[in-house]
Amino acid sequence: MRKASYILLVLLVAGAGCSVEKGSVVATGAEVEKLAGDFRFTEGPAADAKGNVYFTDIPNNRIHKWSVDGKLSTFREDSGGANGLYFDKKGNVLVCEGGGQRLVSISMEGEVTVLADVYEGNKFNSLNDLWIDPKGGVYFTDPRYGRRANLPQDGEHVYYLSPEGKKVTRVIDDMVRPNGLIGTRDGKRLYVADHGGKQTFSYKVTRDGTLSGKKPFAPEGSDGMTIDNEGNVYLTTNVVAVYNRNGEKIESIEIPEGPANVTFGGRDGRTLFITARTSLYSLRMRVKGVR
Repeated sequence: MRKASYILLVLLVAGAGCSVEKGSVVATGAEVEKLAGDFRFTEGPAADAKGNVYFTDIPNNRIHKWSVDGKLSTFREDSGGANGLYFDKKGNVLVCEGGGQRLVSISMEGEVTVLADVYEGNKFNSLNDLWIDPKGGVYFTDPRYGRRANLPQDGEHVYYLSPEGKKVTRVIDDMVRPNGLIGTRDGKRLYVADHGGKQTFSYKVTRDGTLSGKKPFAPEGSDGMTIDNEGNVYLTTNVVAVYNRNGEKIESIEIPEGPANVTFGGRDGRTLFITARTSLYSLRMRVKGVR
């Protein structure tokens, strides 16, 4: 055997049981940057197909836009207490109206379509966060923060709106207070945070959109969530906590204010946008988001 071939064989054998460390999810030398401030409570960031990021200021009842060229504007006033946002394949932004107690779709021209506002004849509590699966179905959480007397629903649960928009199914009914959620690109797994129970779980998604195989994923809850192209899941508590797909915590990203939600955006999808109390922040990343 030639010497070079022998050395190569030794290296391959030695590395057979080893995994390659990919390093930090953050780009080398990148630092958290404050983009805009003077809001009351920012939430619900979501990027459109171009990378523009929309986010909500819940107490001020507005939806804002941060463009890819760094300009802030107001997309919608009187937003119905908008919280979580997510864009569909047609370019409409779907909105969890916490105050309006409904799920709506808003076109870029401002046309509003109600997608879901009742379950079994009763209004929802206060819709919070959502994720659209590859089929076009919508998962959304329905907790209630603040005054909790006389809830319209019999608890705080998670629902699924069918792709054709005709049926709402309750898919999780055993959480204290569900909040953030995000799914994988292939639509086969859904992560849901029980903010009240201080845990995050993973589920298998069945063909009809219902969930099975509930497993503990992270020993902490979360407000908003996102996922990157390596399958890492980002939770928001006191920091942005990053877990790999095996549920191992691999990084903590500190933000000057307590983070509430996160999403990837920008022209190349490699900027992490963080809504945190009175401000909007960004951080350049090594990884990119999943659109």
